[in-house]
Amino acid sequence: MSSKITIIGAGSVGSTIAYTLSGEDIASEIVMIDINKEKVEGEVMDIEQGTCFRDPVSIVAGEYEDAKDSDIVIITSGIARKPGQTRIELTQTNVNILKQITPEIVKAAPKALYIIVSNPVDIMTYVFTKISGLPENQIIGSGTILDSARLRCGLSEHFKVAQRNIHAYVFGEHGDTSFIPWSAARIAGVNVDDYYEMMPGFEKLDKEAMLTYVQKSGGKIIANKGATFYAVTRGVCKLCSILMAASESVSTVSSMMHGEYGIEDVCLSTLALVGPKGIHSKIPMTLTDEEVEKLKISAEALKAVIAQIEL
Repeated sequence: MSSKITIIGAGSVGSTIAYTLSGEDIASEIVMIDINKEKVEGEVMDIEQGTCFRDPVSIVAGEYEDAKDSDIVIITSGIARKPGQTRIELTQTNVNILKQITPEIVKAAPKALYIIVSNPVDIMTYVFTKISGLPENQIIGSGTILDSARLRCGLSEHFKVAQRNIHAYVFGEHGDTSFIPWSAARIAGVNVDDYYEMMPGFEKLDKEAMLTYVQKSGGKIIANKGATFYAVTRGVCKLCSILMAASESVSTVSSMMHGEYGIEDVCLSTLALVGPKGIHSKIPMTLTDEEVEKLKISAEALKAVIAQIEL
């Protein structure tokens, strides 16, 4: 597979994405861009020196103009939350960074597919959609890809079954108002609740505890090791492979809502068909009334943040 991928931001997430891509066959050319020139040059040198073990790949520390003809641009720029800093303060800071980046990168790579990873990802996806001037199908927020992966990991451990046999998703915000539509959670095609009857002997699943596990995993990892970057990197690299594939795949990505489930003018995650042209369409998965209400609560929480930031 021959493709050019540009990564903006050489922090833990951006650098780990570049490193992971360098060992896979998704990209033949990788460009890393960061305001800290020495940092990005060091990351590129370190990654590049390990590429003799794979087919040739170009990895460069570049400027915005070097993103020309990129197939995919991944935006990871932003700062982590500091002690005493409110969520709104963090959001405004990262929005301001995105506002500086957007015109530069869009000018260089107007036809690229954009993956927004910077947090808070749903707000950042919304802002990028509003200010970039790009068609919405080209803009994909990483959304609850990571949350859904955490859910499948938790369910796999509980039911002792391979994660690839589990189809369960996290909807809404990548954050505290996310929720699990259990009505659609399946193990090898069987609803999670019915699985107990077919396979007796398992302890009953505590759904609230599973949601807590999904929502609090990031905080626990940060408390233990300072940052999270491995699992999100795997999710983003998988998304890159989907975008470069021959056909669409189903994924929980964040994108602009236009009346789906009665929600408009906010970005959050539901099921979408994603492929070589970006977001093809949303999949109108049937939700219960309670699940639709939870999705609306998540949307309103995001809109409350958007109302307080300066676009």
